[in-house]
Amino acid sequence: MTEPAGHKDNNGETAVNEAVNDFVRGLSEEHRMLVALKRQLYGGSWEPMLDDLRNRLAGKPYIFKLANRIQDDIERIEEMLEFETEHGIDLSEYVEMP
Repeated sequence: MTEPAGHKDNNGETAVNEAVNDFVRGLSEEHRMLVALKRQLYGGSWEPMLDDLRNRLAGKPYIFKLANRIQDDIERIEEMLEFETEHGIDLSEYVEMP
């Protein structure tokens, strides 16, 4: 699932460009899981998830244990957040949920 239903432009062509499709196809399982967690546990926002991970690294209270690879997850999230911002999309609309 790389293209959300109903997103069409005036010419009848999909508004999703090839860069978004390529990015979504290239996401690892770890990336896809983070997108799913963003949607299901954090109301579709990266910031609370990043706060949780950073708090855990700092020994502060946190809400959810994501993985032992906290720094890797932070980097994955920041990469996906940047991509979403650049393309004006929400990856959870494009990534099939497990």
